[in-house]
Amino acid sequence: MTTALTMVKTGGKYANEKFLGTRHVQCILCFFCLAMSYAWRVNLSVALVAITDNSTILAQNATDSSNSGFDLFNSNRYYNFTNAEKGILQSSFFFGYIVTQVPGGYFAQRYGAKTMLMYGLGIAAIITMLSPLFMQFGVLTFAAMRFVMGLAQGAVHPATHALLAKWSPADERGILGTLCYSGAQFGTVVMLATSGFIADSVLGWPSIFYLGGAAGFLWMIFWYLFSASTPEEHRLISPEELKFITESRSDGKMQSAEKLAPTPWKAIFSSMAFLSLLVVHCTHMFGYWLLLMQIPTYMKKVYDVDIKKGALLSSLPYMTMLLLSFFFVWLSKVLQRKEGMSLSFNRKIFNSIGHWIPMLSLIALGYVPTDNAPLAVTLLTLTVGISGATYLGFQVNHIDLSPNYAGTLMGLTNGAANVMSGVAPLIVGQIVDDETSVTQWRWVFLLAATFYFFGNLLFVIFGRTEVQWWDSPRDNKEDAEQGTPLAPNGQVK
Repeated sequence: MTTALTMVKTGGKYANEKFLGTRHVQCILCFFCLAMSYAWRVNLSVALVAITDNSTILAQNATDSSNSGFDLFNSNRYYNFTNAEKGILQSSFFFGYIVTQVPGGYFAQRYGAKTMLMYGLGIAAIITMLSPLFMQFGVLTFAAMRFVMGLAQGAVHPATHALLAKWSPADERGILGTLCYSGAQFGTVVMLATSGFIADSVLGWPSIFYLGGAAGFLWMIFWYLFSASTPEEHRLISPEELKFITESRSDGKMQSAEKLAPTPWKAIFSSMAFLSLLVVHCTHMFGYWLLLMQIPTYMKKVYDVDIKKGALLSSLPYMTMLLLSFFFVWLSKVLQRKEGMSLSFNRKIFNSIGHWIPMLSLIALGYVPTDNAPLAVTLLTLTVGISGATYLGFQVNHIDLSPNYAGTLMGLTNGAANVMSGVAPLIVGQIVDDETSVTQWRWVFLLAATFYFFGNLLFVIFGRTEVQWWDSPRDNKEDAEQGTPLAPNGQVK
């Protein structure tokens, strides 16, 4: 299938040559959806600094009886959370987040990604805005609400994948996927860069949550008015763009939500293409979150650099990843113009860039002298930034394998990958018992580099970009209405 065969001529231009089509609007909305999702994840981490770092006001709160009552806006309260309590508050989100990965993908396929993202972001926005209020009821109550927020946001990635499967032509899948998922870095950068100023303003630290929640409600208005789960359901899409998308998004049959076949679990878990995707997603997240969670400690203990206190240093890796991800989009388009450049090669070359270059920089990071902090920061930024190439690699491969079950596949791999994210700090704790030891940290980086190497190697060997046999229903009308999948050889089961 080539774009030339599926483009529709309209007014001297092809439908896919429009600078901003309806499909791009969907992805821009998803960009801001992911931006807020990640901003709401990290807002607690940055707010906890402002909440607990004012010992004078803490002392006043403890002695002033006027502060012991119920405060709707919680604007003058400060808390003395212990490290254990902070850990409970920060981890409670992720426990909920893992639970709804697979159900979120299923419901997005069955009831539409628009509905799932609307409800998921709506619930998360309400909880975000009410966070200062929930804090007054104690750590466990607030942790329970963060758990519910995790449940609500667990559907975001699977639902975004389900939406991309319906809206993205095969040749644009990596580009549109990058546009959607780079919002995660944008939201993180904005939160890290602005939260300190917001907390120090006359609005106080609660405004970190109030402004974030308000932005969520504003997004919901635009999402309700301008989004749709499928191109066929969108009231503003042009006939030319609709034809272009429906004829070029998949080699297989796109099943409607009402006639979607039962999920072919056995076929999925016996597919080497899917299993290699599962492994590379897990190894990627292991290395990615190991860096983001452990590098502040490493830099502080080994190089005496506190990157948490500098908004620029804190956001630099995310900003670099955001910028490089769009550079890789441009590079991908250049490569696509080369004749004979297959989609499979494109996926695997960018996935290799996003894993094996960070692998090398991780190894180098373990050997940087303790008196060369700038080099360590540079290698850290390079390691995180270059991983943006994976947006054009494994991160959209779920849709390549199965446009109909892309949401479920993303739920499976992202759920497992987030378990690996939780395992990473536990493994570090077993390796590093002296946080000032360069040798012990070197073993941590070598382990992460090993994960990156073998994860991508399996993807290069076993990864596929062809639509798998278990994605499509049978060809005859009766079977298509029942949504029954094909057997491996294409015959009736």
